[in-house]
Amino acid sequence: MTATQTARPHTAKLAWATGLTAFAAVMLMIAGVFDIFRGIMGIAQDNVFVTTPNYVFHFDLTGWGWTHLVLGALAVIVSLGLFQTATWARVAGVAMAGFIILANFLSLPYYPVWSVVTIAFSGFVIWALCVARPAEEPPAPAGTAPRGP
Repeated sequence: MTATQTARPHTAKLAWATGLTAFAAVMLMIAGVFDIFRGIMGIAQDNVFVTTPNYVFHFDLTGWGWTHLVLGALAVIVSLGLFQTATWARVAGVAMAGFIILANFLSLPYYPVWSVVTIAFSGFVIWALCVARPAEEPPAPAGTAPRGP
């Protein structure tokens, strides 16, 4: 007697990938909201920023504010796409997190602690999006028609 086993998708692997994508979406949303608030503070010329006289990447505080506001808004939009598990959002999420890391590194002297926290959040986003691989659709059993529209 032989037993026929059908190929089942790896549910544990799929759950792991789904969990990491949701984690990345939440972390990117948080980093985006942080950057939106930081942008608003920069545009408003808030007094929470430190002034550094001889910094190589010296920009006007309003310029940094607009940069962070735009990056934050785009990060929130991409995180909404990640909640839908869209492939474009995974690629854009890695790119947005990279841009957020770069912007926060360049503005590190203006707001050091907040920059380090946002860099860490964005690093976790890149890690989660690069590690999680959605499970591929299992092959159709022999003799059945392929599924599709």
